[in-house]
Amino acid sequence: MRSDANTARYSAANFFLEALSEVGIDYLFSNFGTDHAPLIEAAAGRRQRGQVLPKIILCPHESTAGHMAGGYALATGRGQGVLVHVDVGTANTSIAMHNLFRSRIPVFLMAGKAPFTTHGEIAGSRDNYVHFVQEPFDQGSLVRPYVKWEWTLPSGVVAKETVRRAHTIMQSEPKGPVYLMLPRETLSEVWNEQDIHAFPADRFGATVPSGADPALIDALVEKLLAAHHPILITSFGGRTPGTSEAIEALAAFAGIRVFESNMVNAIAHEGPCFSGFQPAAHMKQADLGLLVDSDVPWIPKDAAANAQLFWAQIDLDVLKANSPMWSFPAHLRLNGNSARILTQVLEVLEARATPAFRKAADERLQTIALERAKRLDAVAKLADNKGRPGEINAHYLCREIGKRIGPEDFIMQEAARNGPAMAQQIPRPVAGSMVRVAGGGLGASGGMALGVKLARPQHLSVQILGDGGFYLNNPSSVYAVSKQYGLPIFTIVLDNSGWSAVKESTLRMYPDGDAKALQSYEAELAPNVDFSKVIEAFGGYGEKLADPEQVEAAIDRCLREVRGGRSALLHACVTRL
Repeated sequence: MRSDANTARYSAANFFLEALSEVGIDYLFSNFGTDHAPLIEAAAGRRQRGQVLPKIILCPHESTAGHMAGGYALATGRGQGVLVHVDVGTANTSIAMHNLFRSRIPVFLMAGKAPFTTHGEIAGSRDNYVHFVQEPFDQGSLVRPYVKWEWTLPSGVVAKETVRRAHTIMQSEPKGPVYLMLPRETLSEVWNEQDIHAFPADRFGATVPSGADPALIDALVEKLLAAHHPILITSFGGRTPGTSEAIEALAAFAGIRVFESNMVNAIAHEGPCFSGFQPAAHMKQADLGLLVDSDVPWIPKDAAANAQLFWAQIDLDVLKANSPMWSFPAHLRLNGNSARILTQVLEVLEARATPAFRKAADERLQTIALERAKRLDAVAKLADNKGRPGEINAHYLCREIGKRIGPEDFIMQEAARNGPAMAQQIPRPVAGSMVRVAGGGLGASGGMALGVKLARPQHLSVQILGDGGFYLNNPSSVYAVSKQYGLPIFTIVLDNSGWSAVKESTLRMYPDGDAKALQSYEAELAPNVDFSKVIEAFGGYGEKLADPEQVEAAIDRCLREVRGGRSALLHACVTRL
C-alpha cells in the first residue's frame, strides 16, 4: 500500500459500498447484525460527504429481504443486494436463494463473517458473545447449492474487483444468485483511494445471449415444414423480453398449439393459438414439439408422448446443468435468447413456406380456434357457481379479481391448490404479469410483491396465496416493510383450511390407503383463525370473507384501500381441502 499524504484514506467498507453503486446496485435489502458495524459506519460517512451509495431497505426477516430483491430484479432485470447477518442470516435467506436460483433471478447475497481475531490485534476483533458461536466450518455451504458463485472477500484492496466479478456472474444468463462473505476485520482495513482500482462494465460486464447457429435454425424449419400436428410448451416464456410475442407470431404463422405447462413466468394468454395449461392430450398425436424456456414441461408419469414425436428445445439453459437429472427429450437443442431464436425460425420459415404449408397451417388455426372457444366456455362455467357460505368457489373469486385489475398489474401466485383457478380465470394479456417462483420454497410471494411494487409503483402488486403459504411468508415482516416504505400491496389468502398439497400427494400414492379410510392426512391447520388481524397491526386494511354474495363488494373495498396508499388483506374462505 502506497503512502500519500494527499490521498484520501477510507475503510474497505467504504470502497465496497462505492463499488456496489458503480455496478448499478440501487438497493440493499438488509437485516443487520454485529458483523456490519464497518458498513454502517461507512454508509454514514458517505452520506455525510454527500457521496452516492445504495438505498438501504430494512427488512425484519431475511426471507422478506431475499424475495424483495428478487421481485425488484424480476421487474427490472437488474439484480440487487441482500445484506444479512453471518451464518444465521444466511440460513434464514437460503429458501429465498433456492427459489430465485430455480427462477433464474439475479441477487447479490452478502453476509458478514464472525471476526477471526480474539484479542484486539486489529480493528474488528471479537467483542461479543455471538462472535464465538457464529463461525461454522463452512458458512458458504448453507446456500452453495443455490448460487452461481461464492467467495470470501480476502482484502479491501480487491473490493471493487470482487463486486464486479460477482455482478458479472449473476447478470450473465442464466441469471441467478451469487454469495459473498465479508469478514469484519477485512471491512475495517484502511486503504488509500489511489490503491483501489475501478472495473467498468465495458471491459468486465455480463455476457449477452445471442441467437442460434443458422444450421440449427435450418434443421428446425425443415421439421416445421413437414409437421402435421406441432405443439409448443413453455413455462418461463414471459421472462425474456420479446419471447411471448415471438411465440405468438410463430404459432399464428405455422398453426402451432401453445401450452403453458407448470407456469413460472406467464406469456400472454390471449393469443389465438394459446391452448391452455395441459399439453398431455396433444402429446399423443403431435409429431413436432417445441420446448421453449421450460424446466418441467410436463409430468412424465402422467403424460405419454407419441414415440415418433421430434422434440426441439430452445432455452437459455438447455442442459439444466444445475439439476442432477433432467428427464425430458430433445433431438435438437438451441441454446440462447429464445426471442431471437424464435424470430430467426420465423424469418426462415416465412421464406420457405409453400402454398401447401400455408394452407395446412390455416386449417390448423381454424381447428385451434374451435378448441379455444370450447375451452374458454368450459372455464367460464367453472366460475358460474359462487359456492356456499364458508366455502367460496375459488374460480368465481378469481374471476371477480380478474375483472378488477389492469392488464399490466402484477400478480404473484403462491396458491398451489388454487393455482389453476387463478391461471384460468384471471386474464393475462401482458407477458410477465403473473408469476410464481420456480422453486419449492413457500414464503416468496409477499417479499416478491413488495419488490415489484418498489420497481413499478404505478401498477398494482397483488399477492395471492393459500393459508399454508401465508404462515411461511413471515407476514409481520412483509407488512412492516410495506408500512415503513410506503409500498401498498393487495394480499388475497385463499383459505382452504390446510395443506392441500400434502393431502393430494398422499392420495396420489395411496388412493385407497389407510389415510383415505381414516380421512387422516396430517394436513389440517388451525381452525377459525382471522388473518385479517395480522395486517391491521401494521396499519393495513383487513377483511375476512366467508359469504360468496359479498365477494364483489369485499374486493372493491380492498382495492380502494390499496389504491389509496395502504396495504389490504382479503382472507377468503374457499372450498375446503
